Amino acid sequence: MVRSRMRWLSTAAIGLLCLSTALVGVSASAQAATKAKKKVFHVAYLSYAVANSYDAPMLAAAQAVASADGVKVTVFDANNSPATQVTQLQDIISAGGYQGVLLQPIYGPAEIKYVKQVIAHRIKVVNIDQILGTKYTTDQIQVKGLAGNVVFFPSKIGTQLATLVIKACGSTNPCKIGLVHNFKGYEPDVAISAALTAHLAHHPNIQIVDQVDGLYQVGASTTQVQDMLQANPGLNFIVGSDQNCEGAQIALGANPTTKLICYGASAASVGGLKSGLWYADVAQMPATEGQLGMEMLVRAMRTGRPQGSKNPVAGLPNGGVITKANLKTFTPEWPG
Repeated sequence: MVRSRMRWLSTAAIGLLCLSTALVGVSASAQAATKAKKKVFHVAYLSYAVANSYDAPMLAAAQAVASADGVKVTVFDANNSPATQVTQLQDIISAGGYQGVLLQPIYGPAEIKYVKQVIAHRIKVVNIDQILGTKYTTDQIQVKGLAGNVVFFPSKIGTQLATLVIKACGSTNPCKIGLVHNFKGYEPDVAISAALTAHLAHHPNIQIVDQVDGLYQVGASTTQVQDMLQANPGLNFIVGSDQNCEGAQIALGANPTTKLICYGASAASVGGLKSGLWYADVAQMPATEGQLGMEMLVRAMRTGRPQGSKNPVAGLPNGGVITKANLKTFTPEWPG
């Protein structure tokens, strides 16, 4: 009887010890899972140019997502220099401590090599806004291992601008066009201009009589367009980004006969379209790109899985072309 009771107590003690050990194991696993969820990620945000009015809301939207998810962001400003951005990519590798990079490339073809190096160091990279690759007619990923891609493709903007020019010119012969570039030779300018000129080549009544570089700046565009108008009186239309069109509007002054065909869908375009001075505008969505890009990056860092590609303007009404008639269907994402 005593032996039986002792055997029972011994068995119970062993059972309790096993249960205790199991509970400790469960508790440790739960703590590990909680710790994993609370892991703080460090992300490098590589901006085309922080001071650019188009880039500012993109960065702000990305930072808002990061803040909500407990992600720490370090901003790198390339200030329109592709060489600086290449150096920044190398600095991120040598510094260590980064789990992710959100990249807005200035000149994608020159940066592919260095992005691959970042990826090789097990750092997740999501590309936003500009094409990271050599093909400007697609919004899909062109670099193996990229964790995500949120872009429009600039050749489509060029085609849309050409279509608007053709419609606006109608039977006017000659229909004189002034083209305001941004950073000539770099994306998206090179692809936009190539698509625009290729489509206009089939319409001999339309002539691009002058081309200048506005540098994505209102002030620079004003000066350049003033010179353009002096050299080419009687321009029918000026084509450029919203910043270019704002500068052109200043240069044109009161009651201009030259109209503007623009791209960007900034807040500045709203007044221009309402007044009739801006003939049409092709939409871009910088804030949405920043938001989606950071969301992709956070998911990629947490899950280890690639997030694919998204084109934020693909589903816009009227193909993203804004006129006075459909202005109410669009919401500007940047001031201009």
